[in-house]
Amino acid sequence: MCASFTSEFFLDNKPVVSLPHGNTRSAGHLIAQRSKTNFNLAIRGMLLPYLLGTLLLVILPGLLTFALAFTEYDALSPPIWRGFGNFHDVLVSPLFWIALRNSLYFAVLAIPLRLLGALAFALLLKQRRRGVGLYRAAIYLPTVIPDVAYALIWLWIFNPLYGPLNMLLSAVGLPAPAWLVNPQTAKLAIVIMSLFQIGEGFVVLLAGLHDIPDEYYAAAAIDGGNRWQMFRFITLPLLAPWLLLLTIRDLTLSAQNTFTPAYLMTDGGPYFSTLFMPLLIFDEAFERFRIGMGSAILLLFFLGLGLLVVLVYFVAGGWGYADDY
Repeated sequence: MCASFTSEFFLDNKPVVSLPHGNTRSAGHLIAQRSKTNFNLAIRGMLLPYLLGTLLLVILPGLLTFALAFTEYDALSPPIWRGFGNFHDVLVSPLFWIALRNSLYFAVLAIPLRLLGALAFALLLKQRRRGVGLYRAAIYLPTVIPDVAYALIWLWIFNPLYGPLNMLLSAVGLPAPAWLVNPQTAKLAIVIMSLFQIGEGFVVLLAGLHDIPDEYYAAAAIDGGNRWQMFRFITLPLLAPWLLLLTIRDLTLSAQNTFTPAYLMTDGGPYFSTLFMPLLIFDEAFERFRIGMGSAILLLFFLGLGLLVVLVYFVAGGWGYADDY
């Protein structure tokens, strides 16, 4: 009797659903819908640890930093509300402006040189030939070295007495400066060591070069274009989105890349010549226990960095190509 009014569908010998006669939904549709639901639940379950990590390690510390920036807090007593007092003290502090000037020096000098180095090696090692994989690996290798180990290696390289760099300079008759002791060369030394960690940019630009069709170069060669013209009118415009991406990336990473070498190699010296913004924030918050001041400096630094990124984006607006036509 019941069989004449309903139809039962089974999955793994268990009834899934019982449908009245005349319902247009099929068993396959219901099974597919159930599979899609299970897939979505599995995806959400896999994303849950990352979402929790982002909440606990990024969002909540960011909100706490924003709140502490308006207080006087030393981690030993309850916070005391100061309003904008911390920001006033930061803006009248000479150390803040020294650190800001040093950070801008690093960004203006290191970022273009890193981009040029990555682009030059990508162009040089674009073609597949014998041994090119070894050279590519050698360029990428310094990028994966831990920051502490990398800083200690360069601390030995820049040693004015037995460092290999000064030995090489002396051997060719060039002056051998006291790199990390002289305030005139200490910042430059931090920039030089950053120029060897271009592996990620090199890989990105290498992928961008391989994405350019060879037919463009063949057509340019038929029209009589030389290598410089091909680079200027084909390679550079088509690599523009990648270069803009790497510029913004290096701007954001410069907020942290200077901390380890400045802390381990010079501790901000000599004469504050390597006092960059991350090191100043660390000193204020964790060495002087002025966490409110450190939070205020961090907010000002991120605000300035964000404005700089937006400025770069709008200045380079339209610098790229579209292939959707």
